[in-house]
Amino acid sequence: MTLPEIEIDTSGPGSGRVVGIDAAGKHGWIGVVVDGDGFRDAHLGPLCEIVAWAEPVGAIGIDIPIGHVAVGRRRADTEARAFIGPRRSSVFPAPPTEVLTAGSYEDANATLTSLGLPKLSQQAWALIPKIVEAAALAESDDRVFEAHPEVSFCELAGHPLAWSKKSWNGLLLRRRLLADAGIVLPDVIPEVAGAVADDVVDAAVVAWTARRIARGTARTLPDPPEESLQREVAIWV
Repeated sequence: MTLPEIEIDTSGPGSGRVVGIDAAGKHGWIGVVVDGDGFRDAHLGPLCEIVAWAEPVGAIGIDIPIGHVAVGRRRADTEARAFIGPRRSSVFPAPPTEVLTAGSYEDANATLTSLGLPKLSQQAWALIPKIVEAAALAESDDRVFEAHPEVSFCELAGHPLAWSKKSWNGLLLRRRLLADAGIVLPDVIPEVAGAVADDVVDAAVVAWTARRIARGTARTLPDPPEESLQREVAIWV
């Protein structure tokens, strides 16, 4: 497939600046900026605020479904689940387009039932506002790419990870993998003091994927991406 053309300054230290973004519960979103030298900074806040804070960046990776297909499940979700094997439950199928404007969880599931489609989980329903927010950003900014932390960590490690990111072993393993890739997360990051620990490592590995996109070394699930409303639908890794 043809990778996007992204102009990155590669002339000196600190080049290749990108941002990885993950949902952060009541805080909105968390962004982690990395460049060719590694970790630069982190920030909590609304999505557009994080992008403005991170500038200038050559690529924006976001852990949220971006783009939908007309019928059935996205191949991106199906292939990502197969790729990470035992950790497949961490990949939630993207909610169908028909429910993105539903007024309530009950209305959304009534619509899906009428269409003969599976109902949404509460967790999937809770993501709807963030999916809509990310879609608006992606529509106006071609530097935005969908990534998934567990998929990225699997690619980084070369195999699915044995432990959940919620566990002590799993969290420290993810920090070590990032450090081995040149992204050393500080023990204390004052700017994101209220963030959940695994949200920090998730945003950081999404930034690792964004850096691969900027360098032209990333790949997609599926390859080639699906097409939907003139947008390529894929999870980048």
